[in-house]
Amino acid sequence: MPGRRDSSEVEDAAEQAIAAKEQAVDAKDDAQGAAEQAIDARTGARQSAEEADAAYDESKELFEELLLHPDDAPDHDGDEPFGTPGDPISRRSPFYVGFVGTAGVLLALLVGLAVREASSVLLLVLVSMFLAVGLNPVVEWLIVRGFRRRWSVLLVTIALLVLVTLFVVALVPVARAQVTTLIANAPGLLDELQRNRSVQRLDGKYDVIGTVQERLQEGEFADQAFGSLFSVGLAVLSALVNAFLVFVLTLYFLSALPSIKRAGYSMVPESRRTRVTYLGDEILRGVGGYVAGAFLVALSAGVSSFIFLEIVGLREYAVALALLVAIFDFIPLIGATIGATIVSIIGFANSPGIGIACVIFFICYQQVENYLLYPRIMASSVNVPGVVTVVAVLIGGSLMGVVGAMLAIPTAAAVLLLVREVWHPKVEEA
Repeated sequence: MPGRRDSSEVEDAAEQAIAAKEQAVDAKDDAQGAAEQAIDARTGARQSAEEADAAYDESKELFEELLLHPDDAPDHDGDEPFGTPGDPISRRSPFYVGFVGTAGVLLALLVGLAVREASSVLLLVLVSMFLAVGLNPVVEWLIVRGFRRRWSVLLVTIALLVLVTLFVVALVPVARAQVTTLIANAPGLLDELQRNRSVQRLDGKYDVIGTVQERLQEGEFADQAFGSLFSVGLAVLSALVNAFLVFVLTLYFLSALPSIKRAGYSMVPESRRTRVTYLGDEILRGVGGYVAGAFLVALSAGVSSFIFLEIVGLREYAVALALLVAIFDFIPLIGATIGATIVSIIGFANSPGIGIACVIFFICYQQVENYLLYPRIMASSVNVPGVVTVVAVLIGGSLMGVVGAMLAIPTAAAVLLLVREVWHPKVEEA
């Protein structure tokens, strides 16, 4: 029995050894499989790394073509889609101060040159805006009576076209005929001047009439006169084109004036917008009242001059000279004097009595206009002291000529309003 038990144990041990060997073989196979998987994973990782390197190289080339750096690529998932802003440049930096100062100077010079080059166009725009503001009270008067703004502007436009047409059809031919008559009668007027004793004394001292006659007889005078007439023709054509542009711009500004006002007031901070709106509307109202008042004053001067010239004996020149007086009367301070001087000279050329009558009439009328008509008409629009008026007209005339002189008074009124309402309160509080 013992021998049989030993053989069973040997068999069991052999079986266990065989099982252990099989387990060892399986473990070896598993180890080999794991090694192969590790090798495959390493190969896959290497391939992924190579693919990533290739993708990075491609993206790098793309960003280099776009003048960007791969590290600066925008992260659209972050809070800053265009990248994190850097620290601001110190405003005390010499580079910042020098660069900004130089850029400001260059910009100011560029703006100045642009304004100088476009001064003629800007002048037309300024005149158009001035006329639009002056016609705006008429448009608002129509709006109050139930018309829409576009229909009011259309009615004002038609009225302007009718006035211009009447001026061209009725007044221009008459004025041209009277100017032609005046030129035709010029030799006779020259003879009358030569017979005048005062003129004879002046001519004997300075030889004015003889010089004029010699100048008229020169051969080069015709060529110079033709050149002057050609220049005058170009000037007239340019004036007509500018008048058409001013007419079109005036109508545009007149129709778009509320939008322009809203756009201008919207640029003011909201805390000050109400006060700026009140002040701006008051300035525009004053400009409109001044234009309407100047038109009434000029109309009064033209009608009065026409009636006087019809009575005094200058009937053949009455329309032309009355138009001349009315046009010159738009120029502050000196316009009425220039018109009166021209009419008086023509009156003296006809007869000393008519000349003296013209001088007396215009002196009396200017007193009535200066102390009665002008203050009453302009009281509701502008209230500018006399000294300020003179200074403003002189400055405006020196800067922009006749247009500057015409714009000087409403501009001075606007400045006085701002000084009274804005600057004085701050000075009193200080």
